[in-house]
Amino acid sequence: MTVVEIPDGSPFGVENLPYGVFSVAGGPPRIGTRLGDSVVDLSVLLTGAGDEVFAEPALNPFMAQGPARWADVRERIRAAVTSDLPAEAVHPLRDVRLHLPFVVGDYVDYYASEHHASNLGRLFRPDAEPLFPNWKHLPVGYHGRSGTVVVSGTDIVRPCGQGKAPDAPAPTYGPSKRLDIEVEFGFVVGVGSPLGERIPVEAFAEHVFGAVLVNDWSARDIQAWEYVPLGPYLGKSFATSISPWVVPLAALQHARIPLPGQDPEPLPYLRGGEDWGLDVDLVVEWNGEEVSRPPYREMYWSAAQMLAHMTVNGASSRTGDFFASGTVSGPEKRQRGAFIELTWGGREPIQVKGEERTFLLDGDEISISGTAPGPDGSRIGFGEVTGTIRPAR
Repeated sequence: MTVVEIPDGSPFGVENLPYGVFSVAGGPPRIGTRLGDSVVDLSVLLTGAGDEVFAEPALNPFMAQGPARWADVRERIRAAVTSDLPAEAVHPLRDVRLHLPFVVGDYVDYYASEHHASNLGRLFRPDAEPLFPNWKHLPVGYHGRSGTVVVSGTDIVRPCGQGKAPDAPAPTYGPSKRLDIEVEFGFVVGVGSPLGERIPVEAFAEHVFGAVLVNDWSARDIQAWEYVPLGPYLGKSFATSISPWVVPLAALQHARIPLPGQDPEPLPYLRGGEDWGLDVDLVVEWNGEEVSRPPYREMYWSAAQMLAHMTVNGASSRTGDFFASGTVSGPEKRQRGAFIELTWGGREPIQVKGEERTFLLDGDEISISGTAPGPDGSRIGFGEVTGTIRPAR
């Protein structure tokens, strides 16, 4: 038997207990939770009826068991980790490999930050209103490519595609020259809904299992040429990175806050989700240097409203469906969550390791981390989502 030592101030204490998929050398992937700097193997720790799901290589079977089961398992884990644990259930974090935690179903990406949307509007349409007329009436989003959602630590190959310089007579093909990040927050559906039914905002916690950090890599030059009239496509679909730990909604109850305010009042099906604002602090590091601190608390639309809007037309949802917030940005320059904003379209370079930088170069590494308030002054951690840029192929 062994006792897991939790460092003082660790954002992975018993208040958190996120879920992930891990493996050790020579062993199959299975489900664990993080406690301090250790991973606890739930397939060893929990052996009751229904617990065989923790020997699976993805969270989907467990997530599909529903919110009553999620609550029961969480309480059993909390009780177990406060005493001696079987030695074979505990692994140092440094000794394990972390995998994509769930099989991604559909992937939807939103555009829910007023600060981000307004900044891009000013950049792209300087002589017009920064927000389109629909923006404050519905959470704007698009369907992404679920097959290119990857776990933190996966290298990102520079994408190729068409682009057209403003003064060029025709488009050209080649590697993206304006490769960017988007700091986002993502949500994983545990219990789906059948075709033809809607998920109301008040049922959010009955369907959503937990949250992850997201980096929605973006090729701005490819995106700029292709996005009219149908929106993002190849400039977004080459890779989206997520953190390996899914923090359950139950761990985020102390992070819930009202939204900053919505004017005009949303239509009735979007009302009631305002109490699912979340106080999450995010940090962006570029080659190890902090460059931005986007605050999720500033988001205009809540995740509950995003899910309600996603299904209001009767679209079905499934276990493993994943939706992200869109770029998280605040009112200050150092709170912008994309380099196109932070460098104002590349016209205002920032200093990174003593060099002037705008967009990503081969070899650059981006790391996004985040924490939220927990009970009794604790912090809830999401870990990190990292990626290194590799040359185009």
